[in-house]
Amino acid sequence: EVQLVESGGGLVQAGGSLRLSCVTSGFIFRNVGVGWFRQAPGKERELVSCISNFDDFDYYLDSVKGRFTMSSDHAKSTVYLQMTNLKPEDTAVYYCAAPSAYGCYGRRESDFESWGQGTQVTVSS
Repeated sequence: EVQLVESGGGLVQAGGSLRLSCVTSGFIFRNVGVGWFRQAPGKERELVSCISNFDDFDYYLDSVKGRFTMSSDHAKSTVYLQMTNLKPEDTAVYYCAAPSAYGCYGRRESDFESWGQGTQVTVSS
């Protein structure tokens, strides 16, 4: 059974930083892609970042490039999303999604088998 447990959300002022964590289990971590999606009120869920654990093809949403960095700890089967210079428009519920057998070539919600419970990120202006 795939399990994804997120943590690290919270309230931060604009310009601040947060680090989200997603502890994964139930699949072979090194063979898949793992993504972070977010959903703001009234908006569709969007893929923010994806890391491929088997090649170098990662993905970042244009609006977060240079501010967000995703990384993997293979020993802990955990991925992280380091978010810096946060903006009010980053406010959303952030979801970890995995595994994707396509790495980060598939970026649709349906390309990821399971989802975490979500963690709220709120950025005040």
